[in-house]
Amino acid sequence: MESAVGDGEQRIRETVIDILEAEGYDAVQVRVVARRARVSLAKIYKLYSTRDELILAALDWWMKENRYAGIPTSRPRPGGSLHNALMHVLRPIFEPWERHPGLLVAYFRARSSASGETLASHGLDAVVPAAMAVLVDVDAEFIQDLDMILTSLVYGLSGRVARGEIEAATIVPAIDRAVYWLTTGYEATHGSRP
Repeated sequence: MESAVGDGEQRIRETVIDILEAEGYDAVQVRVVARRARVSLAKIYKLYSTRDELILAALDWWMKENRYAGIPTSRPRPGGSLHNALMHVLRPIFEPWERHPGLLVAYFRARSSASGETLASHGLDAVVPAAMAVLVDVDAEFIQDLDMILTSLVYGLSGRVARGEIEAATIVPAIDRAVYWLTTGYEATHGSRP
C-alpha cells in the first residue's frame, strides 16, 4: 500500500495528466493542480521546483505507464520479416497517442523545451532494448539510419499534430509505411533475415 506521500504524489501526476489532456498545456497551473489533487502548494513545490518540472514528471510517469508498458520483451521469431518485428515493438509505443492526442500535444511541447531531453532519454531507455533484440542481426549503419529517419519522422509528425495540421491517428500508419519501405530495401540488398 502506498504511503500518504506516495498517494499525494500519484494524485498530483494524475491531475496534471487530466488537465493536459482535457484543457491543454497552458491550463496546468500549480494552484489548480493543488486544489484538484487535494494537496498543498507546499507539497507540490517540495516535489517539483517549477511548473515545467511538474509537467515533465507527470508526462514521464504517464509514458512509462501507457506507452512503454506494452513494449515486448521477447526476441521475435526467426525468419519473420524485419518490418513486422519492428512494428511489433513500435506500435504499442505510438498507439496510445491515438487515444490521447491532447497528451501528444503536451508531450511535443514539453519535449521541445529546454529540459525536455529527459523525456526523450527515458523513452530511449525503454525502447532500445526491445528494438535491439529485433535488430540483432542487422548492420550498424542501417540501425543508425533507421534511428535518424524514424526519430525525425516522429518528431515532425508530432509537431504537425501539435499545430493541428494532422490527426494523431496518422502517426502509426506513417511509421508503418516508412518502416516497411526502409526494411524492404534493406532486406532486398542484404538478403533475408536469418
